[in-house]
Amino acid sequence: MPVDINELVAAAQSRIREVEPGDCLAGEALVVDVREPAEFAQGHLPGAVNLPRGVLEFQIRAHPAVACRTAGSPAPASLPLLLYCLTGGRSALAADSLRQLGFEDVRSLAGGLRAWRNAGLPVSMD
Repeated sequence: MPVDINELVAAAQSRIREVEPGDCLAGEALVVDVREPAEFAQGHLPGAVNLPRGVLEFQIRAHPAVACRTAGSPAPASLPLLLYCLTGGRSALAADSLRQLGFEDVRSLAGGLRAWRNAGLPVSMD
């Protein structure tokens, strides 16, 4: 039986770890914005890299930010990742996909960029 998108996101959220905006470990994790490039250009978390949801699973291991952080260390699967989108749905699905691909330390930002902004946290335009 088909499910709707809300059920799909809820199922993914039950299998992943979500973190609240105030609890993010920005310095420890590679922050990945899974929105489209045009959305990223309108504002993003400071230090985030843009890897859209549509290509994330195909490009994550080859992305320069991943290669840079894992040089001389264990495989990229052990790299802490914090994923986010606008409201948390796409990032939950993306975190679940990466978990299935063997990434061990993946988190999704609960409520996404909208919750981040509502918490009064900084947004970068660079």
